[in-house]
Amino acid sequence: MRSYRHPEDLRSMQELARRIWSPASHCHIGDLAWGRRQHLGREHEWPTALWEDDGEVIAWGWAQTADSLSLLVDPARPEAADEVLRWFHDTAGEGPLTISVLEHEEHLITALEHHGYTRDDTAPGYRYMRHDLTGLPDPVLPAGFTARPVHGPEDAPRRAAVHQEAWHPSRVTADSYRSVMDTWPYRSDLDWIVETPDGDFAASCLIWLDDHHRTGELEPVGTAPRHRRRGLARAVCLAALHALREAGAIQAIVYPLQGDPAHPGAYPLYESLGFVPYARTLTYVRGERVR
Repeated sequence: MRSYRHPEDLRSMQELARRIWSPASHCHIGDLAWGRRQHLGREHEWPTALWEDDGEVIAWGWAQTADSLSLLVDPARPEAADEVLRWFHDTAGEGPLTISVLEHEEHLITALEHHGYTRDDTAPGYRYMRHDLTGLPDPVLPAGFTARPVHGPEDAPRRAAVHQEAWHPSRVTADSYRSVMDTWPYRSDLDWIVETPDGDFAASCLIWLDDHHRTGELEPVGTAPRHRRRGLARAVCLAALHALREAGAIQAIVYPLQGDPAHPGAYPLYESLGFVPYARTLTYVRGERVR
């Protein structure tokens, strides 16, 4: 085991995610790229450790808060989950601990139960959905609006601004978005926006392509509040999905939080686009009674 030492360790975490990715894994390489790069100056807030065997990462743990852990463990090395959980328990705060995994990650569920975690069926969960990229209609936009990919770092201020509006409150800035753009496997041709007639960005969809599995993840998608209910999220997603197919992908995935009161339209949007659910997350807690 070693602690996360420098930004290059992100690539090592991503390599594990790519090596073991399947519909039974909760983590795509895009999750890590966006999650760790969308904000600047937060590395010190996130205790993170990697477990290696003969130079190959077989597990990692990322304490995103004092009481919440994201972990990934090679299913071929299930014993490493015990090591990650013991590390987290030594790192975590005093309160109840929470960990979410995909329902198919049996090696993680076994380890969680062994360490005293109990499933909380009242907790909200993410629905994992996929689209085979067939039968995609063309995007339809209001008159004067256009959909296009991000041109490059010069678009970062407006690209960050539309994200800030869609996800208010948000700590994403122009500088942090440039950091996202510099992170593997970001591609500007898969980062799409809808531009208004006066040059503002009204909606956005970023897709991360794992070219090994030919699978793209939508993360994140958003529309500025003043431009909602005009079909812009649908249009920008369709434009990005067409670009994803042209880039050689065979499927797209996305993880809306079903029943999310803050973003009630997310699941219906993806369902209307032809995404179908294939898995869901389960939440496990230790240190409090499950309601």
